[in-house]
Amino acid sequence: MGFPVGYSEVFFPNLLLQALCLLGFIRNLIFSLFNFLGLSDFLETDTVWPDDTTRMPEHKSVSAILIREFLPVMKFQDLVAGSGAGDPPESCAVCLYEFEGEDEIRWLRNCRHIFHRACLDRWMDHDQKTCPLCRTQFVPEEMQDEFNQRLWAATGVNDFYNEYSEYSSV
Repeated sequence: MGFPVGYSEVFFPNLLLQALCLLGFIRNLIFSLFNFLGLSDFLETDTVWPDDTTRMPEHKSVSAILIREFLPVMKFQDLVAGSGAGDPPESCAVCLYEFEGEDEIRWLRNCRHIFHRACLDRWMDHDQKTCPLCRTQFVPEEMQDEFNQRLWAATGVNDFYNEYSEYSSV
């Protein structure tokens, strides 16, 4: 059977397409003219996209900040010289770049894994509290009570419960 001969809806999209092509041609003509005259600096050619939704928010979680305090930063050369990690790995398991002597690293005490400081900090910014390789907790068991107390104090939860208990006793 085929398409009807008098189909009127095809005419409007074709006209719209031709108008958009004409506008694109005029835009390119203006850009070429400005480039020829040496005025290309006045044109704003960068497309401004909205912020990436996968980026982390500007504020960091309280637990990530406290974990950073519990996991010291050291130079890779100091770790190798001290040989406290046995035979350290040659590269970071997160970014896969090799460790250099001046690189700042974090050495996890529980599992003995080593990562670049920036790699592990980015991991913690995603509210992760375990090693990226073996999922062992960042905070050692012997320091867990101290960590929990500092976390409660930093979040103000104790104050909330104290205020609640004051109101309930009235």
